[in-house]
Amino acid sequence: MQSMGRVGSCFDNTVSEAFNSVLKVKYVHRHAFRTRTEAHIKIATCITDFYNARRLHSMCDFKSPLGYERAYRATPAEGRTA
Repeated sequence: MQSMGRVGSCFDNTVSEAFNSVLKVKYVHRHAFRTRTEAHIKIATCITDFYNARRLHSMCDFKSPLGYERAYRATPAEGRTA
């Protein structure tokens, strides 16, 4: 999906910056990893098992991203808002 901000706009990377901040504060800085491979595997697992599956997000009507997508797909196309 194309970025909605102009080049150099402070809003261009807001979502990814917020994600990175939460991931670092809530997970990365609280764990010690022996190798980069271990860090890669554990961080990826954290994202798939917790961040996307269970963590409630205010931008998703306080549902998990996976729950929000399921609800969105269950809604008939004519009832969706753009």
